[in-house]
Amino acid sequence: MLKRLVLLASMIALFATALPAQSSAARTRLAIVGLDHDHVWGMFETIAKEADAELVAVADPHPELVAQAKSKVPASVRFFSDFVAMLDEAKPDAVIVTTANNRHLEILRACAKRHIHFFTEKPMAASGADAREMERLAREAGIKLMVNYWNAWQAATQDAYARIQAGELGPIQKMIIQFGHEGPKEIGVSKYFGDWLYDPIKNGAGALMDFGCYGADWAMWVKGRPKRVYAASLKLKTEQHNAVEDDATALLEYPDATAILMPSWDWAYGKGQAEIFGPKGSFLVMGDGLLFQPAKDDTGAQNPQGKPVETQPLPPEKRNGVAYYLYCIRNNKPIEGPVAASLNVGVNEIIDAAKESIRTGRAVNLPAR
Repeated sequence: MLKRLVLLASMIALFATALPAQSSAARTRLAIVGLDHDHVWGMFETIAKEADAELVAVADPHPELVAQAKSKVPASVRFFSDFVAMLDEAKPDAVIVTTANNRHLEILRACAKRHIHFFTEKPMAASGADAREMERLAREAGIKLMVNYWNAWQAATQDAYARIQAGELGPIQKMIIQFGHEGPKEIGVSKYFGDWLYDPIKNGAGALMDFGCYGADWAMWVKGRPKRVYAASLKLKTEQHNAVEDDATALLEYPDATAILMPSWDWAYGKGQAEIFGPKGSFLVMGDGLLFQPAKDDTGAQNPQGKPVETQPLPPEKRNGVAYYLYCIRNNKPIEGPVAASLNVGVNEIIDAAKESIRTGRAVNLPAR
């Protein structure tokens, strides 16, 4: 009998050591840093729907925003005015950062010291230098670093990319990427969000940073790092006396292609689309819609934008950015695709080059990494 008990205990111990460090029953402890980014309110809703996530803490110094947040989360969530104190006392496994862009490096540095995973709303940083340092710190600390874009979790985006990689358009020769809206003030962003969106230091630029990152992200994902960048910008809302541009155009040059980025706070309505061309035709990706236009055939039958392509639902781990973040943490998978750190260093470097081109009026070479 005793021998059987010893054998059973040995088998249980062996089975326990084979389990992953974070069992499926243990939820990932999340914390939010910053309430002055309007996207944070949607994050609260998304986190609440994720069975594998437990929101344990929020850090923000603004009493009005804290009061608003407390009405949206369980009573168990702790609130801190200082994010470092939150990291030390609440001890989250991972953070979601919704702050001004120029604070991302500071927050990641504190997370890296404590081996806490890091997720930020796009863009990765306010500058290429900050982005490079963030990538280095995360790599050396062995933590996940993710840059979230809403369009990455649309079936049309993922399907178009898979078809491009499969060669359905042939070699990609041109991309035209338009993102933006009527303007932060015009769409009614909060005072806190607007205060840093219109600040060239906190945001890193104006519309060029806010929406140019989407275009640069598409270009990096599909074509990689361009050789040269030329850009121009305008302040069309002269009556607002903003410190940043509200409209920009950037041309990215490749040895065999061009990508045209058109970020703007001057569209007459919301814009979010990428048109991608090859010798076999084009894809137009618009939110959750995908259109295919084949190269002109002998019949001359064409549609102005193309015919709808039926897309397949995304797998559960890609239903939104938080789900993907949790999936990669819990399964120790690398962050990949348009939300990966290495790709987004390139995004920030493209925007840096565009800013320099605007300043000098000249094209700017982008050295290889």
